[in-house]
Amino acid sequence: MDRPYRILAVNPGSTSTKIAIFEDDREVFGETIRHSVEELSAFPTIQDQLDFRRETVEKALAEHGIRLEDIDVYVGRGGGLLPLEGGVYEVTDFLAEHASRGMSGQHPAQLASQICLKFARRFGKRAFVVNPPDVDEFDDVARITGIRGIYRESHVHALNQKEVALRFCKERGLSYKDVNLVVCHLGGGISITAHRRGRMIDSNDIIKGSGPMTPTRAGDIAYMSLIELAFSGKYSKKELQDKLNKKGGLTDHFGTDDIRVVNKRMQDGDQYAALVYRALAYQIAKYIGAMAVALKGDVRAILLTGGLAKEQGLMDIVRGYVGWIAEVVLMPGEFELEALAAGALRVMRGEEEAKIYTGKPVWQPPEPHE
Repeated sequence: MDRPYRILAVNPGSTSTKIAIFEDDREVFGETIRHSVEELSAFPTIQDQLDFRRETVEKALAEHGIRLEDIDVYVGRGGGLLPLEGGVYEVTDFLAEHASRGMSGQHPAQLASQICLKFARRFGKRAFVVNPPDVDEFDDVARITGIRGIYRESHVHALNQKEVALRFCKERGLSYKDVNLVVCHLGGGISITAHRRGRMIDSNDIIKGSGPMTPTRAGDIAYMSLIELAFSGKYSKKELQDKLNKKGGLTDHFGTDDIRVVNKRMQDGDQYAALVYRALAYQIAKYIGAMAVALKGDVRAILLTGGLAKEQGLMDIVRGYVGWIAEVVLMPGEFELEALAAGALRVMRGEEEAKIYTGKPVWQPPEPHE
């Protein structure tokens, strides 16, 4: 093209829809559309929100004089798909249909591909998803547990992790497919992942629950203790799930998920806050060590990203534990919208070929011998 590609990126979250317009890799417009609990409670399921979310995107763009027909390509976060390899995927009717059914569980991210496909069909353009939450590149050995028939699954912040890895490699003149990295997305959820030559071969599970505690999640807890909690009579199934996955971690300890509040309490002399603060860093570091083992010690760098990476004191403690493994690089914040635009741009420029979603899981367990 003799002008930049105009790209609309769409990222629906639990209470917001983030959108941005890029001209090639330069963001020229961005907005976070907030949705109240009252608005969303009108919809029995996440899929029922589709037209509401699409209309809010159209309205926000129209209010800023942006015409959908002037966009060259539409790209969304993706979600609701069966396990697939990482990459950029063309949004087809089949992919959108699987997303609408929430094949991997219900999450607002599943709406993104459907919104983008509707826009693309209306204006005769293309639609993509990039490294959706369903990316699964695990080594087979990483899937096995001590219970026959229960396997570890890949639930990782794939979009931001891959983007951070690509950015680091570009800055250093490296190829992502030639190096090994440990990438740590440190936010409300934490995923710490071994990237071996372009593939995420092992990680903790941010959906079903494993890894370090987080601002909102309990992290690893001995299963006998969980059994005691489950049969204590104090919690319903949903209450216990919420305690572990939404109200755990810093929230359970301090009634807040804000690491800055915990830091302030620590600075004011609260010894318990200081202990938990150090424990969070310690648990993050232990999982970095585990992922270094998955890479057999061959680690080019440890990349720390996400909101918690802005907490310098916490990162200093982590660095003190793992700095001997490899260079520790801080890349704070999230780059999800930028990652969506970058993926679409690579395809439009012919630098990468868009994949086609088949709906065939990337791995099937072998039949054990009796």
